[in-house]
Amino acid sequence: MRIDKMLANLGYGSRKEVKMLLKNKAVKVNDVIIKDAKHQVDPEKDEVSLNNEIVEYKEFIYLMMNKPPGIISATEDTREETVVDILQIEDSVYNPFPVGRLDKDTEGLLLLTNDGKLAHRLLSPKKHVPKTYFAVIRGEVGEEDVEAFKKGVVLDDGYLTKPGHLVILKAGETSDIELTISEGKFHQVKRMFESVGKKVVYLKRISMGPLELDETLELGEYRELTEEEIELLRNYEVK
Repeated sequence: MRIDKMLANLGYGSRKEVKMLLKNKAVKVNDVIIKDAKHQVDPEKDEVSLNNEIVEYKEFIYLMMNKPPGIISATEDTREETVVDILQIEDSVYNPFPVGRLDKDTEGLLLLTNDGKLAHRLLSPKKHVPKTYFAVIRGEVGEEDVEAFKKGVVLDDGYLTKPGHLVILKAGETSDIELTISEGKFHQVKRMFESVGKKVVYLKRISMGPLELDETLELGEYRELTEEEIELLRNYEVK
């Protein structure tokens, strides 16, 4: 990889600005000053420094966010604030994108990455990767709903959903539930409950495949995935 491309990709400036850094002898590779923008480096083997500060290069970035309500799951929007807008510059320079979508008013686990291959595996309809949600429902959720969801319910457009696993945590005038589904139709959880005459008043995704939301993350906070979590995602196969 060219040294100017590497530094530009990491947000140290445009190619033109990086060339000025090189000209000013601010860049070293393996402790040797480099002024040639075309100089080839191997980010995995070579030590690159800028103004004597080591430059850390990562090909891919994997972020777990506890998405807050009011933010849309997109990379850019002319009117709304997006999940990418709330990233720190040192993370946004990698151009991560949300893997799947959460509704604007839905909270919880959102994975952001620039690893297109992994994202495709997790989102492919053929993979049926399960996603689990915690929800508060207006109306008493009962065993008849558990059975209905187990068979699949018909949405307002006539679509028959794949089976969902519904667990009742607390039943009453408002009910707390967990629901696991393996597809991602538009507003699916809300529409599934509407099909049985109930309304979702709060929704939070708590897991996606093997990845579980880190409950220490406050709304709007995020962190990089651990190596173990990344390997779990890469090797994940739906049973």
